[in-house]
This record gives sequence, structure tokens and C-alpha cells, in this order.
Amino acid sequence: MNFYQRMKKKISRWIDLFLYNHRNHYPSFLPKNWGVFSFLSLVLKSVFSQVSVNRTQTVSLKALHRRAIIVYASKYKSNFECLFYHIKYKDQGLPFPQIGFDHNLLPWQRFSRVVRIVLAHLDHLLHYKSLPNPYASGFFEKQLLSGKAGLLSLVDRRGFYHRFVRSRRDPLKFLVELQYEITRPIYIVPQWLLFGKKPRKTPVGIMDLFFGSEENPGHLRRWISILATPQKAFVEISEPLNLVDFINEPVNHKRTSEQLSYVLRQRLLDQMNRHHQSITGPALKTRDELRELILRSEHFQDFLKEYAAKGNKDIVELHKKADSALDEIASDYSPRLIQFLCTIFGWVWKTMFDRIALDMEGLSYVKSAATRAPVVFVPCHRSHFDYLILPYLLVSNNMPCPHVAAGQNLAFWPIGTLFRKGGAFFVRRSFHGARLYSRIFSEYVRMLLQQGFNIEFFIEGGRSRTGKMILPKTGLLTILMDAYKSGVCRDIIFAPVYVGYDRLLEESALLSEVEGKQKKQESLRQLISIRKLFKKQHGRIYVQFDTPISLKSLTSQQNQPLQEMDQAEYHALGRNLAYRIINTINDISVVTAQALAASAILNFHRHSFTQSELMVYIETYLDYLVFQNARLSENLANTVHGINMVLSIYCNRKFIEKQKIKDQNNNASREPRYVVSENKRLNLEYYKNNSIHHFIPAAYTAMAILSYDAFQFSASALHADYNFLQEFFKYEFAYDVDKTPEYMVRKTLKAFINEAILIPHPTLPDTYNITSLGFRKLLIFASFLKTYLESYWIVLNVLKRYGRRELVKKQRMKKITIFGNQFYRQREIQRKEALSNVNYENGLTFFNFKGIRGKEDRKGIDFYSEIIKRYLKSFMVQN
Repeated sequence: MNFYQRMKKKISRWIDLFLYNHRNHYPSFLPKNWGVFSFLSLVLKSVFSQVSVNRTQTVSLKALHRRAIIVYASKYKSNFECLFYHIKYKDQGLPFPQIGFDHNLLPWQRFSRVVRIVLAHLDHLLHYKSLPNPYASGFFEKQLLSGKAGLLSLVDRRGFYHRFVRSRRDPLKFLVELQYEITRPIYIVPQWLLFGKKPRKTPVGIMDLFFGSEENPGHLRRWISILATPQKAFVEISEPLNLVDFINEPVNHKRTSEQLSYVLRQRLLDQMNRHHQSITGPALKTRDELRELILRSEHFQDFLKEYAAKGNKDIVELHKKADSALDEIASDYSPRLIQFLCTIFGWVWKTMFDRIALDMEGLSYVKSAATRAPVVFVPCHRSHFDYLILPYLLVSNNMPCPHVAAGQNLAFWPIGTLFRKGGAFFVRRSFHGARLYSRIFSEYVRMLLQQGFNIEFFIEGGRSRTGKMILPKTGLLTILMDAYKSGVCRDIIFAPVYVGYDRLLEESALLSEVEGKQKKQESLRQLISIRKLFKKQHGRIYVQFDTPISLKSLTSQQNQPLQEMDQAEYHALGRNLAYRIINTINDISVVTAQALAASAILNFHRHSFTQSELMVYIETYLDYLVFQNARLSENLANTVHGINMVLSIYCNRKFIEKQKIKDQNNNASREPRYVVSENKRLNLEYYKNNSIHHFIPAAYTAMAILSYDAFQFSASALHADYNFLQEFFKYEFAYDVDKTPEYMVRKTLKAFINEAILIPHPTLPDTYNITSLGFRKLLIFASFLKTYLESYWIVLNVLKRYGRRELVKKQRMKKITIFGNQFYRQREIQRKEALSNVNYENGLTFFNFKGIRGKEDRKGIDFYSEIIKRYLKSFMVQN
């Protein structure tokens, strides 16, 4: 062996030792330890720490990593993003990408590793006349099987050229082929790193042309954004795709790996594009563009010609009216102002409230659904602040501000202008006789859905004056269904939302309307008076979500397609959807200590009480709520402490007063006794009604048992009474038509057995005995109905006294109010909160529906009089 050969062999051994006896050193792999670059890693970690990552979205990644291979997917190729995810996810203890498919991470490698990569590539070039390939060498496969995560990009101009023209390996094709060979599933996790939430605009701005868009910024814009304003950047993770499930889809059985990789890429891109739109909203058009879309659309022009012909109207004049109506309705959506208002209202909420208790898990379901279709948010309506809270929370959690349907009463300056800029569009209280306006409004809603905007509207029509849900108004819901029926969008997602308050800001104004006083019109003066509220703390706000309702899924469950339904079936479906939304909001409502204490105080059988006496009622209610899996506020975690705090608040607000009671030795009693302020009972009734719907099935069942007037009964004997009460109070409390009285009675009886109110008979089937303690607890539940029974009793007595002609619309409420006050003074009714105009109206509606409109309808009056007296008699044992 000559000197040259010996040296060559020695150099080869040195190279082998330096390369650790393998040539698998690639710039697309980033080790966990950066070596001397660790300081740079710490600096970048500090910068990246201000970039928010949705924890609700990442919570499943750790569990997923234990049983599957994870490969992240970004839309655009970016070495910066690969570096970011590596550092950020490692810092958060998540599976972090170390493999960058087709990424060059050489600048971020430690020096010794750079030398090894260069040396390994030169050695491979000398021996094989080509550069090493991490696919062909099995390096990528080995790293993935060892548990390391990867990152690939879906859109790359050079990558497409290499794959299509030069037949380079496609990472997706590689993953598909690998999945065929292994049993461990591969999950592809699409994700976005975004530097802002502004929707795309048409046309594209000059900054975007030179420096890239917010969706796909250039190198300079990306680094400037992350260094200058890292707090504005955020990560959104989309739903992971299981490659095993994808391959096993019937439609994919005959496809080659090449075809599968193409279909997979398109599906991931579609998912990412829809996810991006669910964050920023659709591309914004100018106000004039939208006006053109609506007023110049073919089907609206056809309507206009028909309308002009039928009414013998001038088409030019109709164009003017249509343009004016659209101006009255349309929003003037401004993302810049929305971001500014979110900053302002972030401070407002922190100043006025302890905090906002947001259901993040429920919101994540809504965000996922938003990638499939436009979302229509349907919250309950308690306060004018509802218009502001939900949009603020959505924008803060990376969703676009929805277009909010607001009443025309809020269109006054300057609120109307600000609301329009914030996405509000305005609607009149009634469309009666305004056919052109009605059609313009429908066309506007149709356009919003067609463009992909989310919408928010209040299905109750207006704010609840009583604290409980108002029965649904289906006008706007029908317009939305009509738009879907006509094919404007492939689906509509309805998201029921509960928004509740520990303390209502407009409490006094709303309750004065319940007492019969005239509603004050919203005005600038009222707006200025709100400043007084900033000096007070109003407890917490509760925002809860439930599983979104897909209109497409709902209609697919019907016996026939939507387009083939007759008018009666179509309207029945709309009512069913409306009541489903109302019942869902009730189900997800949060029961607070304020509501529970108000219920116990008003239902207590004596005028005064101690806290320990009140706790018997509260614990009875709480046991029932826990059995029913109701959502409880945090201040009920320690019930005694929570109720003690509420009693203190109610004392400060003069709802209740402490009595000075002394014992026989003239010493002050250890436990204070409270008495309810009569003129504040209506305030307490409002908070009681915030959670009353949870107790209505128990109240109906308890009332049925008590009216049976025996300590032993069969469950089947309760069905008739339950059904009657459900029908009797149908204008007060929405009920689920899919759940029969038999089902509800059976469910409630299980709860009563759990609370030792009832015990099953040892030998007789379907028979129960009331325990001695249980009898008093039944009264505790039945007491929820007493206020409404007294209100309806007042209404029925007015109908009994006056004829139909005497009870004209303008006079009847006045007569009922006078009669109710007289009954209360004479102690024929006991609860002052029964003197409610809302209860009176609902009672009148029910009796009129049953054909009882005056003293001429004696038979019906006598029938309901006997029933109400029988139910009220059950409470006499408490007195």
C-alpha cells in the first residue's frame, strides 16, 4: 500500500469518525440542542413568547403525539416559520418540528453541524456523483418513526417545479407511501402563523405588492412584524387529518399514491383557506361594490319590475326608495375601527366587571364549525352591552367581528355611526306594509351569507324585561332559511350563546317597564349617563356556547328536502329550530349565587329568614342542579361563602334588610335575621328568573304531586297535570317538543329520589311515597310557579268581571293593573312580583288563545278558576 492510499484510508477514517460513521447529515433537520447557538435560541424564545397560541387547540397534541406521528403543515414555505414552530412548541412542551421537509435550515445549525452537513454532501457527491437524498436514504422515515415531528408546506412555486418538472419527491406522497407500510397513524396538522386579523381587501395595496400580505409576508415584513409587534402575531391550529382515515375512504381505494397526494394537498389547502377566512372573515368589498351586488342582482331587478307593475309605480322612484332603504339598513364595516373599539372595550370590561367567564371549549367547537360555513350567532338578550361583548370576545379569540342585527332604535348619532362601522346593520321592529323594505332587508342578509360573513342576531327580538328567555321571534330566522333554501350558501351554522351578568346594568329601566311605565327612547343623554356605571363593579359576565347546529344536517333529518316542503312543513321546521335554539341557550345558562339566593328568598315561606334557614332551600336547589348537570358559577364552589357574599350585596342594594332581634336576655341574636324589602321584590324576581328554567320541570312535577293530595301516588297519575301546566304556561317557558311529559316526569322523579324527597314503593310498580322531609321540599320546588299562578289569577278575575267590549286593547291593561294592586292590598295575592305587566300580557295571550276574552266566556273562566284555586291551595300549608 503506497503513501497516497494510506493517507486516503486515514482521511476516510477521520471523516467517518467526524461524521459519526454515517452520512445522514441534512440541513432540513434541526436538532433539539443548538450548542453554541443556544444563546440565540434563548433570544428568539423571548421574542416568540409574546406570540399567542390557542391552548384549547393544543391540548390534544400531546396525547396525539403519544399514539401517532405528527407532521405539521403550513400553507406557504417559510424557513422562518419552521424555526418559529421549533422554538415555540419546544418551549411549551408540545411536539415540536425537527424535520423540515424541503426546508433549508443551514443558517440555524451550530458550526460543527454545518461542517458535517457540508462534508457529508461533498463525500456523497464524490462517491455517487449526486447529493444525498433524505427520502431515499430512509433518514426522514427513521426520524418520524423515532417520534420526531415534521413540518411541510403546501404551496411553494419552486417546490411545484421540482415535483412536476424534475420529478423530485413530494413530501405528501412520501407520507402516503409510508402510511401504507406502517400501522402507527400519521396525523397532518394544518396551522397558521398570522401577523394580523384584517380581512383581504380588493384591490391589493402597494405595501402588499412589495412586502407581501399579512397572510404571506415577505422575509423583511415577517421579521419586522415579529420584532416590532410580536403580541399581534398568533398561531391557529386547524383540525388534524388522520392519514389512515383518508386512505381508507371508499373514493380513494383505487387511487395511486401520486393521485392521493394531489387530492390530499387540495383538501388540506381547502381546509386551511376556510380556517383562514374563519379568522379574518371574507375579502372586504367597498360599500359601493356591495350596493351594486344587492341592487343590481338579477333576481332583485325581477322583483322590482314585478312590484312596479302590480302597484303601477314608477321604476325610477322605486330605485331611489330601494337605495334609501339599503342606506338605512347596511353596515359600514371597518376592521380598523373594530380593532380600536376592542382595545377600548377591553379596558371597559376590566373597569366595570370582575372578569368575563368565557367557555373556551365551547368556543373551540364554534371555531371549528366556522371553517365549514357562515356562522349565525344567536345569543340571549339581557342588555345593550350584549351587542358589544360577544363581538369583542370573538375578535379577541381570532374570529372576525360578525355583522350584528340591531334595532332601529339604536341608529341615533353617534352610536348608530359607530355601530355601523363595527358591523351592525339595522332592522325595523315591524315590516308590516313595507314590502320593498322587507325585500331589501332579505337581499342584504342574503348577500352577507353569500360573501361568507358571520351574523349575530337576537332571536328574542328585544331585551328580556323579566330575566328569563322570551319566546322566539322567527322573522330573521325565516329569512336566513330562505337564503339557504335558494342555494346562497352550502350550509348555515347556528351557534346558540348564553350571555349572563351577576348584575344587570339597565336593571331599573327594564323593571320600570315591567311595572307598566312607558319605555324611554334610547338617546345621547342616556349614553352620557352610562359614565356613572364606571364607578361601580358589576360582578362577572358569563359567556357560554353549545354544540353548533348545522341547518344542512337538520334538514337532512327531515322526511323530504327543504325545497319540496309545503308552507306548513317549512314553517314547522323554522319553529322547531327556533325553539331548539331557545332551549339550548337555557341548557347552557350559568346558575349564579345571585340567582340561587334570589330564588330561595322569594320562595321562602315566611317574610323573614336567617342565612341557615335559607341554606335549606339553596342546598335543595343545588342538589337538583348538580343531578341535572347544570352549569354553575365559580362563586358556588364554596356555597356558604358565596351566599354570604350575595346576602351582603343584597343588603347594600336594599333588596333585603337586617332585623335587630334580641333574645330573652335582651342580647343581640348571634345569627342575623333578614327581611325582604317589598318594593325590591321585583328586582329579586329578575335574578330569580335568570335560572328559573332549570327548575320548571321540577316545579311542574312537584305541583302535580301536591295537587294529587296524597302521600302515595303513581307516576302515570302525574302526566295529565304536567301536560296541563306545560300548556298553561307555554307563553312563559319554552319547552322541548321532542321530550314528552312522560319523559320529563320520569327524569324529575329520579332527581327527587336522589334527594330523598320520594322513595319507590317496595312492592307496587311505578308507585312512590312522599317522605316527611320530601313534602316540604316539594313545596320549595312548586313555589317557582306561585308568582305566575297569582298573575294569571288576577287576569282571569278581570276577564270574569268585564265584557269583551269593555276590554279593548288600550283599556284592558289599565284595568288589570288596578285590579292587581287591589288584590295585593287585600292580600288575596301574596307576592308583589305577581303585579307584572309582562305576566299579565302572557296570561291574556293564553286565555285569548283558549277563546276567553270576557265575562261572556263563563265556562272557560270557571274551568281555569277552579284549577288555579286548586294549585294555590297547595301553598296554604306554608302560611
